[in-house]
Amino acid sequence: MPKDEEDFDKFVEKLQKEIIDNEIHDFNEHIVNLYHNPKNWGKPANFTLSHSCKGEENDTMEFYLTIQDDIIKSANFFTDGCGATVAAGSQTTVLIEGKSLEYAESLKTEDIDLALNGLPEDHKHSLELAVNTLRNLIAKYKSKRN
Repeated sequence: MPKDEEDFDKFVEKLQKEIIDNEIHDFNEHIVNLYHNPKNWGKPANFTLSHSCKGEENDTMEFYLTIQDDIIKSANFFTDGCGATVAAGSQTTVLIEGKSLEYAESLKTEDIDLALNGLPEDHKHSLELAVNTLRNLIAKYKSKRN
C-alpha cells in the first residue's frame, strides 16, 4: 500500500475514534453501541402486526411484532430518527421480546431510559416516540382481535 494510503487510513481511523469518543461523552457507551449496532433493526419477513408513529421531531418509529398467545415472540423496529431514537427503539425491542402484551403495554419511558443508562434531556422525545408507537400497536392488535 502506498504511503499516502496508509496515512489516509490512519487519519480515518483516528477521526472515527474521536467521533465515537465524543458520542460516548455526550451519551454513554451503551447508547452509542446500540445506535451503531442496533439489535432487532429492520422489517422482518414475517410478523403479526406493525404500526408507526411520527414524533415531535418529525421522526418516525415503526415496530413489527410477532405475537403468539399474547406473548411477544419477536420484536423489530425501524426509525428514520437520530441515534438516540435508534437506541430507544432497539432497547424497547430488547425489553419486550419474550414478554406478555400486558408487560409491554405497561412499559414506561422511565423503564427504557433506565435500561439505556439515561438519555440526555434533549433526547427524551425518543423515549416518548418508542412508548407511543408500542402502545398504539398493542391497541391496534387488541381491536383487531376482538
